[in-house]
Amino acid sequence: MSEDFDAPHEEPEAEFRWSTFEELSAREIHDLLRLRSLVFVVEQTCAFAEIDGMDPQAIHLRLMIGDELAGCLRVVETHEAIRIGRIVTAKAHRGRGLGHEMMAEALRYAARRFTRRDLIVSAQSHLRSFYAAHGFEAASAPYDEDGIAHIDMTRTASREH
Repeated sequence: MSEDFDAPHEEPEAEFRWSTFEELSAREIHDLLRLRSLVFVVEQTCAFAEIDGMDPQAIHLRLMIGDELAGCLRVVETHEAIRIGRIVTAKAHRGRGLGHEMMAEALRYAARRFTRRDLIVSAQSHLRSFYAAHGFEAASAPYDEDGIAHIDMTRTASREH
């Protein structure tokens, strides 16, 4: 009996999982907050309150690769619009288009759940073209948020397809 040590290793497929805050386990909440803190607080050196009180009313998208949280975002309904935020991809999974896949999934979800509602993101300015590729347009002048230049971007309900 021989073993094939050179057999190709197949990475598990990416899987989207939508959950309300109440549907998330304590471990899943921990993993979301840990990933967001690693990127926004540690990697981007932003001292801000990552736990902002919005998560309990949000719908959370988790991008799982096997048992690993590769990315996440949240969708929050407000009076003015639907806000998509806290969009993050784990460092080990960047450069593979997963951010675009998550955003496309968020847009599909918003189109199903929130008909005829504008979508808003508070985008880091250097990611303006990323959001523009998904139909978002600048809706504010650049502003500072926790030491990083941001711009509000909107995708109007009429742009949904």
